[in-house]
Amino acid sequence: MDNVRIDKWLWAARFFKTRSLATDAVDTGRVKLDGDRIKPARAVKLGDLLAIDNGSDAWEVVVLGISDKRGAAPVARALYEETEASIVKRENDSQARRLFPEPASTIKGRPTKRDRRQLGRAGE
Repeated sequence: MDNVRIDKWLWAARFFKTRSLATDAVDTGRVKLDGDRIKPARAVKLGDLLAIDNGSDAWEVVVLGISDKRGAAPVARALYEETEASIVKRENDSQARRLFPEPASTIKGRPTKRDRRQLGRAGE
């Protein structure tokens, strides 16, 4: 298997839950091949350097295997190798999120009257 679309490969490598999410990410430019924007139908080749932003994390990976079938996580992990710089950056980002959580992440939607009172007390 030499010819697999990048959206299928991203889905098979478990960067995105659905293929349509992978396609949307490629269309919006959140997936880049060697720093260039690509289209979802672009074929993936061994050795390609991909920059992937799946919303929660940003990855920089080298393609080691080609597959269009979504399998178990260990099988999917064998399809790529993350670069050292990407590993360090993701660890720093996760530590920063843990130490400095986003204040609005706990609020879901518009605050209730009770929530508003508690916000007022916290600010005093």
